[in-house]
Amino acid sequence: MKAVILAAGEGMRLRPLTVSEPKVMIPVANRPILEYVVDALVKNDVSDIVMVVGYRKERIMSHFEDGKKFGAKIEYVVQEKQLGNGHALSCAKDRLSGEFMVLSGDNIVDRKAIGDLLRAGSCPSALVVESDNPSKYGVVTLEKGAIKAVYEKPQEMISNIILTGMYCLSDRIFPFIDQCMSSGEYGLSNAVQASLGTQPLSPVFSDGLWIDAVYPWDLLELNAAALENLGAGTAGKIEPQVMLSGPVGIGDETIIRAGTTIYGPVLIGDGCEIGPNVTIFPSTSIGNSVTIEPYTMIKNSILMSNCSIGPHSYLSHCVLGYGVKSQSHMMGAGSEAYVNIADEFFKVPHIGSILGEDSTFGAGVGIEPGTIIGAGCKISSGAKITRNLPNRSLVT
Repeated sequence: MKAVILAAGEGMRLRPLTVSEPKVMIPVANRPILEYVVDALVKNDVSDIVMVVGYRKERIMSHFEDGKKFGAKIEYVVQEKQLGNGHALSCAKDRLSGEFMVLSGDNIVDRKAIGDLLRAGSCPSALVVESDNPSKYGVVTLEKGAIKAVYEKPQEMISNIILTGMYCLSDRIFPFIDQCMSSGEYGLSNAVQASLGTQPLSPVFSDGLWIDAVYPWDLLELNAAALENLGAGTAGKIEPQVMLSGPVGIGDETIIRAGTTIYGPVLIGDGCEIGPNVTIFPSTSIGNSVTIEPYTMIKNSILMSNCSIGPHSYLSHCVLGYGVKSQSHMMGAGSEAYVNIADEFFKVPHIGSILGEDSTFGAGVGIEPGTIIGAGCKISSGAKITRNLPNRSLVT
């Protein structure tokens, strides 16, 4: 069976982390989200993959190439304009016949979730899960073991069962996609709803892993889930008087200086310099070539590659894009906060700050929990940031 991975979108609600790469290539546990999808497919012997790409497509294509190094055979289809996932699937129509799987490239899924959908043995079928926040998704109602109706992001509570975006479909879906697109509806769930009268859709429940990244704070949940099965493996140089507790992965040519304490699960990439006297708490991933200077504490955070954090700093529940650099005494605490995304406010139980790539911070900068700082910003020493900043902001 072929699989189609829809990976064309930018991820507008994840800005500024998607300035230079698509949402599906954001690293969690030091691997692009999309890599988890490919890996889960290959582990289920689904190796013939069509990727629908669009925004920053070169980043995806240069990473996966023909798929050989991932045990897959990957071909690419370009969605020139990102109109919706139904339109994205229609772009791959010429590469598909008979039955095939459809998956979103921006979800972390595991082998079991995909395996449960395959083993259900019914087509068309959809992987569904129960959700505490169904209004973000396509919601379904069930009747006599089949999906009766699909409601796209309903404001009122209709059901807590949502579509995950993972389907077994056949080429019989394409006339319904064409029909919906002719009336200006480009979502795949619109076509699925239109098809229900003639093609009953079976729901498949699974207790396998499926986590969606819609907002920046979702990345922390993905990261924690991806680190849960981390096996301890240390390379590089670990100086005396370093304490490692729990599963900790340390990459090649990384130096962990004396007095540093790391509570796993924590993953540290290649060529990093950590410490001395740094403390890193669980569910933290640190990319390649990252420097963390003495007496800094980091909790439940993602630091992408080439970041540099000055001494006496504190980061909790933060996401730092590539190349973020700070001087000493940076304070990025995490707590309950309201986060403003596209003029909509979200109450998040525990969030620090989101820092866009290549932003620089002077000494003694404090950042209010829930603040999003754009890419390429320059923040002078002693600044207190209490609101979101657009890309390339200058704070003196």
